[in-house]
Amino acid sequence: MPKGEPFKIKMVEPIRLIPREDREAAIKAAHYNPFLLRSSDVYIDLLTDSGTGAMSQFQWSAMMLGDESYAGASSYYRLKEAVTDITGYEYVLPTHQGRGAEKSAFAQLITRPGMYVLSNMFFDTTRGHVQLAGGRPIDLLLDVPTEEYHPFKGNMDTARLEAFIQEHGAENIACIVMTVTNNSAGGQPVSMANIRETSRIARKYGILLLFDVARYAENCHFIRMREEGYADKAPIDIAREMFSYGDGLMMSAKKDALVNIGGLLAFKDEELYTRVGGTVVPFEGFLTYGGLAGRDLEAMAVGLREALDPDYLAYRVGQVEYLGNLLRSAGIPIQWPVGGHAVFIDAAKFLPHIPWDQFPGHALTVALYQEGGVRTVEVGSLMMGRDPETGENVRSPFEFTRLAIPRRVYTNLHLEDVAETVINAFQKREQIRGVKFTREPKVLRHFTAHFDLV
Repeated sequence: MPKGEPFKIKMVEPIRLIPREDREAAIKAAHYNPFLLRSSDVYIDLLTDSGTGAMSQFQWSAMMLGDESYAGASSYYRLKEAVTDITGYEYVLPTHQGRGAEKSAFAQLITRPGMYVLSNMFFDTTRGHVQLAGGRPIDLLLDVPTEEYHPFKGNMDTARLEAFIQEHGAENIACIVMTVTNNSAGGQPVSMANIRETSRIARKYGILLLFDVARYAENCHFIRMREEGYADKAPIDIAREMFSYGDGLMMSAKKDALVNIGGLLAFKDEELYTRVGGTVVPFEGFLTYGGLAGRDLEAMAVGLREALDPDYLAYRVGQVEYLGNLLRSAGIPIQWPVGGHAVFIDAAKFLPHIPWDQFPGHALTVALYQEGGVRTVEVGSLMMGRDPETGENVRSPFEFTRLAIPRRVYTNLHLEDVAETVINAFQKREQIRGVKFTREPKVLRHFTAHFDLV
């Protein structure tokens, strides 16, 4: 079996590690928020895997075919053909990115204030759009400790799901959202058996089931590798089965469609497509372009298929596992096994002296940038925000620092530099300080908040 990446490099972008004193000045000027750093001051950027990947020669060449017609562009129909082939969903709406898809869908599905939207676990923007639409997001993740092995830690707790529906009434639930893979739980996969059982419960109570599929191809790979009966199935066939259990999808195409911008909505039902399309038109653009250029639609159509290539998926997930193994062998506490797109450090265990409301996951992001110029992000209580009714900080079940690896961008030597940075920070972890707000936005606060060290 070859050990190298399944591609050659045609173009390079210079990066540099600026001196320690300059890094300390840069993060202070950014108010101790890595989102506010200049990318030119970052050595290895693991802030996100969203839109940060490298496109293939086939995607770049497809962009030359972009039909920039306002309505009915041939590029849209090539994208629709790819989406329908993979998912079985006939009704397809492009959007400028995943947030546009979420906003458009929840604006129509949440028909009155206070309706619940249930999920195996929401990510930040999805949770934010449920709240902005007047809904109440509820996480029903299977409870498994970070250090304990479980092949599908992203699973919905289906017993809690059904109990919640029975307690609160199906009429008060706008929809169920199954996130694959489950980003906020550590990029963890969801089993086909769990998807099937969630679908059964949704059908039993007449509730819509939507997939949040930013990383659907990685989830299909994990099912193929870990779930009985799927080892000999192609990723695209696993995807087709998965989508057969739902009513539609929302997608940030900036992950597993391997593009730098774009999103998708797709549905089985024409009536739902028409309803949601009524929101897409005024906010995103006409139904066949959704805020994207024709060339973007072409790149997305190619990338959706490329992401299901078994050799690519083995490389992709294998690279994340490589970094996870480097950290775990050095005693770094991480969510184990690693997920498909990132290594999640258990910051609560890494920094036990920092209380949860001083955001240990964020404190570690500051320290990793200071130590080695590596930019990462908190996924924990900071990202959870405040309870809209009480105004209190919501405590997350996890205090993670996420190291998200862009697709087809960094080599394993870069990841060895990342591991060295984390290990060095771990050796002086008692010196790392918590953070406090000096400016706190009301919505999605972690993106633009200002902090100081405690």
